[in-house]
Amino acid sequence: MAHLLLRGEPIGPSSQPIQAVLFDKDGTLSVSEPMLHALAQARVFHALRLLQERHPEMAQEALADCDALLHRAYGLGEDGVDPAGTTAVASRQHNLISTATTLAQVGLGWPEALSLAEAVFAATDALHGLGSAHKPVATEGLHDLVEHLAAAGLRCAVISNDEEAGIEAFLRSQGIDQHFQACWSAEHTPRKPDPGAVHALCHALGVPPDACALIGDANSDLRMARAAGVPVVLGYTAAWSQPPPLDPSFPRLQHWRELRLAP
Repeated sequence: MAHLLLRGEPIGPSSQPIQAVLFDKDGTLSVSEPMLHALAQARVFHALRLLQERHPEMAQEALADCDALLHRAYGLGEDGVDPAGTTAVASRQHNLISTATTLAQVGLGWPEALSLAEAVFAATDALHGLGSAHKPVATEGLHDLVEHLAAAGLRCAVISNDEEAGIEAFLRSQGIDQHFQACWSAEHTPRKPDPGAVHALCHALGVPPDACALIGDANSDLRMARAAGVPVVLGYTAAWSQPPPLDPSFPRLQHWRELRLAP
């Protein structure tokens, strides 16, 4: 158990030491934007390709509309993705539904739109995670922080909308899997941002929510933690080309060295 310091100042209630730290994955533990940008671009490409193959009669104007709608749905820009958009924050299933909804907006019936979206994702799933040419890397200073936490006896866990295999593969690839005792993924129920996801993960860790800290890069994560009764909730901002638009009521950190344990 320990008290956390943010830039040398205590955070959280002085009467309640922290026993565990819960981390979001993409955009917090990992620099995922290059991978997610390439993934979103590939999804747009394959959606338009399949749409043209299956509907050669579709007007170019409708295809251009679909292109623009998909960019907006994915939060896809020229050089990156919106850190608050679906590609950055939502699960694969939610991104698939948003793709099908976009296809329905250009005239496809829902069964066909959903089928085409599933084909798009089947064609691009290999570009996600460690299969991507833009493999996610750990955010700067993460290794030192988790070793610091582990040496003090704190438990660490991941709460993410990635699948469990993707979470575990990332931790192994960075050589930090031994410092994480649990994870909560998109395959678990309830999934984030339901506060019940925090309660379930804390139960798996054997630590009450009021003895935890949670760190994430999205308002949905931070508000979930607050609603779950987590006393220390921090926004991490350094993993994106444009800073995520976080609620100013949450403290923020730019580098892991800003977070330490009280002596």
